[in-house]
Amino acid sequence: MARNVAADYRRGELGDFIRLGPGDLAAAQAEARPDVDREALASALRAYHVGLGTLDAHTEAALARLAHPASRVVVTGQQAGLLSGPAYSVHKAADAALLAQALSTEDVPVVAVFWVASQDHDAAEVASTTLLDRSERLHRLSLDLPGGVPVGRIPWKEEWTAQVRGLLHAFDAPAEHKAAVLAQVERALRPGGSYADVFARLIHSLLAQAGLLVLDPLHPALARLMVPALARELSDPLASSERIEDAAARLAQAGYVPQLRRPAGATNLFLEEDDGQRRLLRFDGKAFQTSTQTYTRADLLARLEADPSRLTPAAGLRPAVQDTLLPTLAFVVGPGEIAYGAELREVYPLHGLQQPLLWPRLSVTWLEPNVARLLRRLGASAAEVQRDPEGVLGRALAAERRAGALSLRRLEDLEGQLRALTGELGALDPTLEGAAERTRRRTVARVAHLQTLAARALARAEDERGGQLTRLKQHLLPLGIPQERELNFLTFLLKHGDTPLRQLLALPPGFVGEVEIP
Repeated sequence: MARNVAADYRRGELGDFIRLGPGDLAAAQAEARPDVDREALASALRAYHVGLGTLDAHTEAALARLAHPASRVVVTGQQAGLLSGPAYSVHKAADAALLAQALSTEDVPVVAVFWVASQDHDAAEVASTTLLDRSERLHRLSLDLPGGVPVGRIPWKEEWTAQVRGLLHAFDAPAEHKAAVLAQVERALRPGGSYADVFARLIHSLLAQAGLLVLDPLHPALARLMVPALARELSDPLASSERIEDAAARLAQAGYVPQLRRPAGATNLFLEEDDGQRRLLRFDGKAFQTSTQTYTRADLLARLEADPSRLTPAAGLRPAVQDTLLPTLAFVVGPGEIAYGAELREVYPLHGLQQPLLWPRLSVTWLEPNVARLLRRLGASAAEVQRDPEGVLGRALAAERRAGALSLRRLEDLEGQLRALTGELGALDPTLEGAAERTRRRTVARVAHLQTLAARALARAEDERGGQLTRLKQHLLPLGIPQERELNFLTFLLKHGDTPLRQLLALPPGFVGEVEIP
């Protein structure tokens, strides 16, 4: 079985691939970094927030801290999901704010920045969202987005507004909480702007109070600040790809599965062409090609000068470009981004940088009161239910009914008896020892499997009567996916008001666990 990059990184075991570990916050704070033009950055961000309609007192205060000559940034980012996307998008944004607050001082203010992945063109990943209402009905909304176009270029449509309103009006929740969320959503859906703008306004409405700034790299003033990094990449367009492939080979040799590969000739740059489609640039040593056209370096530099937002970094380059723009102290990342980060350490020096500290993001499973009560009755955690919902419920029911055949103790007793028997047989005839041991292992494994099948059958039978299994799955494994990767965070605000948001912002940075909503 392949080793897990994110798990090993959390344990501090990936020093050969990632420059700093999660325990190196003090070292990251003490490090100097190449300077950035903070005044230009703050000015560009102010222009962006003015256009977005989000330049409020919270934003002005954060911009003032960012303009401080010694300021640093805790940055995170995510694709622009529908209605803020799955809950972990909000969790990441909140974690950046929490970490920035924890690290900030009067002399070195630390500001949280959320990088909206408006350049991403994978519409299928951001076009849908799932919410669970008070009647335990799943509401799934999917919008028809054009493919291949950066989501920051997709104008928000009035018909999508009608679909969102229809979803929220059909959602069963207390009237006062529903009205508050509807007001937030209506502000985000105001006429004008892109699909990514709606996402950015919602993230701002939730977390500007915690000091978070949102950033859209497609905004003209911000894109202009990235021109030097992109021009530098064009000067040696395969160097970053070669370093990524070298890291991928070393990861594979160490027993990991590399998540990022760069085939021969592939750069880490995309070009948004005249038809609006975003396409990967390849380089053959003389000229650049997309799947439709050929360009010289001079052609691309001219396009970069005319409209820098049309040349955008791929996943292997985006973190480094991000850090040429921001005075980054730490980068809040999920497991997939940690796996990417293990291949990007040597890309940063190409741009005069060092890889910043990668901070594993906060992770929360929300327990609503009815689910919390049921988990206590079962004596189980949400994580255990997510791994094996039928088994957890079945074993708890068996214990209630004193069905000893499903108990772990019975299995352990059987294994102990078989182990003793194996030893006795081996003592009588050493040639039988191996066969007896194999029989013991197979027997124990088979009985354990039968116990699992029986527990799941018991759970399904109980579910037909009381719906407990269905309830657990709806809350903790909606559509078979762990809660925070599928349910929208608005689910909890609609049903419980601002309590979950206050609970989220009271957590320590990097928290991993379950939070019970009172």
